[in-house]
Parts: sequence; structure tokens; C-alpha cells
Amino acid sequence: MTALIDTHAASAVPLSPAELPARPTLRDTVDQTLAMAWRATKKMRRNPEQFFDVTIQPLLFTAMFAYIFGGAISGSVQDYLPLIIPGILAQTALTTCMAMGTQLREDMDKGTFDRFRSLPIARIAPLAGPALADVIRYTIAATLTILVGIAMGYRPGGGVLGTLGGWLLTIVAAWSLAWIFTWLGTVARSAQAVQGISMMIMFPLTFLSNAFVPAETLPGWLEAFVKVNPVSHVVTACRDLINEGRVTAEVGWALLGCAAVVAVFAPLAVRSYARKV
Repeated sequence: MTALIDTHAASAVPLSPAELPARPTLRDTVDQTLAMAWRATKKMRRNPEQFFDVTIQPLLFTAMFAYIFGGAISGSVQDYLPLIIPGILAQTALTTCMAMGTQLREDMDKGTFDRFRSLPIARIAPLAGPALADVIRYTIAATLTILVGIAMGYRPGGGVLGTLGGWLLTIVAAWSLAWIFTWLGTVARSAQAVQGISMMIMFPLTFLSNAFVPAETLPGWLEAFVKVNPVSHVVTACRDLINEGRVTAEVGWALLGCAAVVAVFAPLAVRSYARKV
């Protein structure tokens, strides 16, 4: 009995700074991130409705935009497909990564992250893990978009390697842009607020780009915005890769933009998350 009391008393004594556990190492951070990613994939399996937007949306948007605007913009659906398929890829990447912030905010509101706060884990792991798991969703969306285009008669001029490059660039862009919405999830007050703000970001970036029409056909002031729109760089890079099989400067600009987004918004998201939890 005395031993139990002594043990309890010893456990109640605060640890000295020398006895506190060290910060997670890089290897620990990677392991914890993978564990959080596995948790996120289990949630996906138990909630298959999370895949509705990445399975139905590419089918619907590709067919709808191609058949509605194909004749008016390019003269025929077949001539419009090389223009619209890379555009739909970029739009799909942007719309699917929006869910990242909403789901994060919902988990924070439910108190899930309170448990993570009490664990000796890297602060970035609960954020990077779901972001890594969402690559599955981006992969499905990009793959279905290309397959639907091929089923409609699209024949990528860049061949297998060019198509694979555009497909991979789309996934990288989606993962990078997801950090913007992750940060929004940590600063907004509710999941509804995250969704509303995300839509306000998504619509200008997507529709005020060269995703659906050539930039040269737009008014001068709008063309100037379209040319600096980061989504336009991703669309142009995908077109160069998929339609021509060329690694142009636009590919480099797109990758540089993705790296800049991660460099800015990943630290902001981690800092905001650490303050909230």
C-alpha cells in the first residue's frame, strides 16, 4: 500500500525540463503523419459518400461543358476536348481539395483534435496526415476526367508520358492548394464558414482563368488577370504536357507556384492549429 502511495506521489511531481520528452524527430514526424493518413483513409472507407464529388463531378462536368460549349467555342466537341480536358483537370483539382478545410473544421468542432493535443506528436502530423490521404481522392478525380475525355473521343497528342505528366501535375497542384483550405479550416469559426469562403475563392480562380476559353478572346483587363491567375498556369502546363508532350516554362511556373503555396500556407496552418488546440 505504501509503495502505491509513493508511486502516485512520484507521478504527481512535475517533470523537470531535462526529463520532459524531446521534440519529435523527423522520423517520428513522418511516422506520425503516416499514422494520421491511415486514420483518414479508414474514415474514407467508412464514409464512402466522401468520394461522390471525385467520382460524379468529373463525369458530369466533362460531359456538360464539352457538349454545351464545344460547338460555340471551337466549332465542335472534338475540337474543344483538347482545350477543355486540361481545364476540367484543374477545376477538379481545385474543387476536390476544398473539402480538406471543411472536414478539418468539423473534426476540430467535435473535439477530435483535443485528444491529439494531449499526445506527444508533431503539430503538423494531424494536418499533413489527412492532406496525404486526400491524394487518393485527387488521383481518382484526375483519372476519371482523363478517361471520360478519352471515351468522348479525346486523343492526347502528348502520348502516354505526356498524359501521365499532366495527370501527376494535377495531383501535385491539388495537394498544394489544399493547404490554403487547411489554413481556412483552422481560422474559420465553423464548417459552414469554411465552405462559404472556399467557394468565394474557387469560383474566381476557376472561371476567371483560361480553363474553358482561350485567354485571347477575353477583354483586355480580364485577360491581364487571367494571365497571372495561378490556375491558368496549371491549365497551360497540363495542355503543354497532355496535348503536345512538351515540358515548357509553364510547367516550371506551375510547380514553382505549388511550392510557394505550400511554403506559405503550411506553416500558417500549423501555427493557427497550434493556437486553436
